[in-house]
Amino acid sequence: MAKIISIHSFRGGTGKSNVTANLATLIARAGYRVGIVDTDIQSPGIHVPFGLDETKVKHTLNDYLWGRCAIEAATYDLSSIFTTRQNWFSNNRGKLFLTPSSIKTNEISRILREGYDARLLNDGFRHLTQRCKLDYLFIDTHPGINEETLLCAIISDVLVVIMRPDKQDYQGTAVTIDVARKLEVPKMLLVVNKALPSLNHEVLRQQVQRIYNVPVAGILPVCEEMFHLASSDIFCLRYPEHSWTKTVSAIAKQLSESNKSNKSFPLGIGRNR
Repeated sequence: MAKIISIHSFRGGTGKSNVTANLATLIARAGYRVGIVDTDIQSPGIHVPFGLDETKVKHTLNDYLWGRCAIEAATYDLSSIFTTRQNWFSNNRGKLFLTPSSIKTNEISRILREGYDARLLNDGFRHLTQRCKLDYLFIDTHPGINEETLLCAIISDVLVVIMRPDKQDYQGTAVTIDVARKLEVPKMLLVVNKALPSLNHEVLRQQVQRIYNVPVAGILPVCEEMFHLASSDIFCLRYPEHSWTKTVSAIAKQLSESNKSNKSFPLGIGRNR
């Protein structure tokens, strides 16, 4: 059975998709078969740091939800992209798959206008994990609370909530945690992103854990390299020795704690575009 991990935030702009992309990449590189589904249909973007060529995307999650194709037809093997550049996935069973959402204006407008049957997502997740023989399925959710995010929370083994050290995020995160508890999500972790390096991160960790009574898996610093990269690559691959990468690697290890196998999570090596 694949371990289902939903990555969520109450508000946009927390870096949720970026964190998801890096976590999934590190876990796949450790030798696991990992899938990502971009259910942030109203504002998709996780395909960007992976460098997925939009001209080669024939089907998306939207097509599956509208009955145009099977879920596997809208899923792309990203490990082939990495293999051609750094030979990363050719020597072990690690694989990385992505089911992107459409970035076409008319299809986003249709979703906003008509919606979709969120129950189809559950069927799609199940088929995807079976067809791709996944060890992990990451779900990049839409910010806020709606039918889709509630479904993702219900079926998740782990709910990772991304927040910034910002008063609006504190309030929204409280709502998210409360809803997750009512839904009896088995495990929750908090990740504080975009924290100033000048802050005492250990004090911040204790403060956040005290407020929500949820473990803080990691505190990610805001950094100049992230702005320069501008989502043009996977950060942990471009900056393998950076403190941000090391923290994401530590979070990845926590997400794999219940797995029987004892694979390590290499921080990676840089790659050129």
